[in-house]
Amino acid sequence: MIRLLAPDRSAYLRVVRLSAWYDLVVTAGFATPWTYALVHDALSSLGDASGLGAMPALDPMQTLYANLMGSVVVVWALLRIVKPQPAHGLFDGVARTLFSAWQAYALAHGATRLLWFFFAVEVSFGVVQLLPWWRARRPLTATPAAPATPAAGGHPLGAEAP
Repeated sequence: MIRLLAPDRSAYLRVVRLSAWYDLVVTAGFATPWTYALVHDALSSLGDASGLGAMPALDPMQTLYANLMGSVVVVWALLRIVKPQPAHGLFDGVARTLFSAWQAYALAHGATRLLWFFFAVEVSFGVVQLLPWWRARRPLTATPAAPATPAAGGHPLGAEAP
């Protein structure tokens, strides 16, 4: 069992909820073919006008994958907005690590440089959500002892590590 040392549970849950709102705002347009076409055109125009690179031409498979990603992320965001849990932050941090890796791969292979903005946000939210869990895995003897809060199930963030 991992115990986190004294982070403020409500502050952590605010970060989990804030990252969910970001996801909802950014990905809602990806959830349907009609809204994705609008988002695609807007991003392509922005990338082209700013010299960061346009999006590739829209095709049915790209639209399908964008819609699948958008749908899943919208539902995941709504869960974290309505009922945020410390474990949601942990899993979201892991998901952001994966998203960041695939964004870095796309950037390395010529994707529009507009992706750098999204990459920076993914990495930032990932670090903020994973850092308390990473710190908690270190031996408790390395820092002054801080008692776990029994009311929160023995875990200062209110959840046992998975």
